[in-house]
Amino acid sequence: MVFWITAAALALAIAFIFAATLLRAKPEEDHPAAYDLRIYRDQLREVERDLARGLIDEADAERTRTEVGRRVLQADARLREAGKGSAQPRSATLALAGVVLVATVGGSLALYPVLGKPGARDLPLSQRIALSNEMRATRPSQAERLAELPAAPLNTPGEERFADLVVKLRETVAARPDDLQGQMLLARNEAALGNYAAAARAQAAVVRLRGTGASADDHVLLADLMITAAQGYVSPEAEAELRRALEKDPANPIARYYTGQMFLQNDRPDRAFRLWDGLLRQGPENAPWIAPIRRQIDDIAWRAGVRNYSQPDPASLRGPDPEAIANAAQLSEAERREMIEDMVESLNQKLATEGGTPEEWSRLIGALGVLGNTDHARAIWNEAQMIFADQPQMLATVREGAVRAGLLKTAPATPELPLPGEGGAGLAGPTAEDMENAAQMPQEDREAMIRTMVETLAERLDDQGGSAQEWARLITSQAILGDRDAAQSAFDAALAAHGDNRTARATIETAARSAGLIE
Repeated sequence: MVFWITAAALALAIAFIFAATLLRAKPEEDHPAAYDLRIYRDQLREVERDLARGLIDEADAERTRTEVGRRVLQADARLREAGKGSAQPRSATLALAGVVLVATVGGSLALYPVLGKPGARDLPLSQRIALSNEMRATRPSQAERLAELPAAPLNTPGEERFADLVVKLRETVAARPDDLQGQMLLARNEAALGNYAAAARAQAAVVRLRGTGASADDHVLLADLMITAAQGYVSPEAEAELRRALEKDPANPIARYYTGQMFLQNDRPDRAFRLWDGLLRQGPENAPWIAPIRRQIDDIAWRAGVRNYSQPDPASLRGPDPEAIANAAQLSEAERREMIEDMVESLNQKLATEGGTPEEWSRLIGALGVLGNTDHARAIWNEAQMIFADQPQMLATVREGAVRAGLLKTAPATPELPLPGEGGAGLAGPTAEDMENAAQMPQEDREAMIRTMVETLAERLDDQGGSAQEWARLITSQAILGDRDAAQSAFDAALAAHGDNRTARATIETAARSAGLIE
């Protein structure tokens, strides 16, 4: 009842303001004819002054008076005519004010039951969270979401031969559902065709076959394919894959981005804001998730109750880039320090308090080397090796900065890995020849071919040695083939060759962990 009394009082107050505006007399404004009359009177006075000074004779003065008098009569007639039609009856004004009063009050009270929510109570935070949890628990499954969507158009292969090979690959995988390599090939090529639902099914088989050895990227890729197939919707099944990925790699940016998207879809802007703001501050600015975050985060911050939020400046996240460092190397010591010392210190503070990407660690180490702060650069490099010990691909990026700083001689070559989470853009499939071999070979022949390749690599590493990455590939390959003893022997040999190098050891142990040789 209090609400209705308050609402009615506010409506009456607004209506009275409107009515008072109508009833209040408007300030009189001069009609143009009144302005003309003042001009004509001034002209008559001018005529009398000119006549008195002898500038004109009586005849000219009389003609001028006659002409000005005629104009005065015309202006006066216009003024009287305007006065007759301008007065509005008082009764009409009162009637209009009454209509405004009734329409404002009555219309507000009549529309509220339709547009508002009578009887609604304030929602405390705990109740809002409970409603969000209920929404999240009862949202549609992946299958229900796909059933609601129209069939997505598929990409047309450029070559008929490629399409035939994909068909053969599907038939082969259907006949041998436990073939890991076949499922991986199928996931890549279905995604390349835009058939994301089928790609997700194949990637789910990959995760199933790898079991506990499935990496965070495997789970993220599966979640990405499911979300892409559902046109951006994060289903409970996709959320479960994201959760498994974050358990293996809590810093995975793609999993964090999609988790924030899931919270946003389930009315938890507060949790989405924390995840996305962290990603935005971490960068890098050219990451595929940064642009969509920048487009939405201001509104998300407002909904999350964060007032006066401002997005971090992209320039403040980059630190000194390679071009700036190269230019600094050509300057004198004083000029070089003046140009980049502030940028280096800013980046150093950011990494110390917030962390950052491998690219930022690499830039800091390289910049410190240019400044001649070798000890500081070495300390940062040692710290980075501990932070990225379980992520050899990222550590290789940081190592490039150590090379630029003169701490290391060369950076080892690392294999390019596709970035999951780009809707299949990073899922380039094998060549047509690889697919033809994989699709048409009998299972026994294919395994024999793979074993021959693995044995060749093992023999070369035993005889000539090789990089940590090559040993890691050998360990992984032997584990996939089910030869655990050979994988263990390769692991022991790799540690004997590279165990003293922390970076190389991390690469080897990561492969051994994926193969199930160590915890």
